[in-house]
Amino acid sequence: MKTAKGVSLTGAVVFAAIGLIFLLIPDSVLMLFNNMSGFFGLPQSPVQGKGFYLILAVAYMYLVTVLAFLIYRHPENKWFPFLLANGKLASSAISLFLFLTDQPYLIYIANCVTDGLIGAAALLYYLKLKKA
Repeated sequence: MKTAKGVSLTGAVVFAAIGLIFLLIPDSVLMLFNNMSGFFGLPQSPVQGKGFYLILAVAYMYLVTVLAFLIYRHPENKWFPFLLANGKLASSAISLFLFLTDQPYLIYIANCVTDGLIGAAALLYYLKLKKA
């Protein structure tokens, strides 16, 4: 439980920070990944961070922040990691799908790996709680 509290509080802080970055400087996030794309031999993605989808991205980051904080506050509750795992694994799968079917953008595969790891950790924690 102590490890879950530390990891989930760290997750809440990181998710909140990323949500603020998405809100305040969305184009800069895409430009950062575009600057690294050439190193990996990948094309640059369009820089269109503002608009309707920004609302959805920031709202998603808010939700995962709340879920991570709830895991921190209630590490014995299995439903919070279950929900976090579903959100992160869905994000990972969609990112992989777009990497394979749209364009091989670095931002897609970076999100696939990052959210996949977070989702897998949340899923393992959920399974541990369910078993107990």
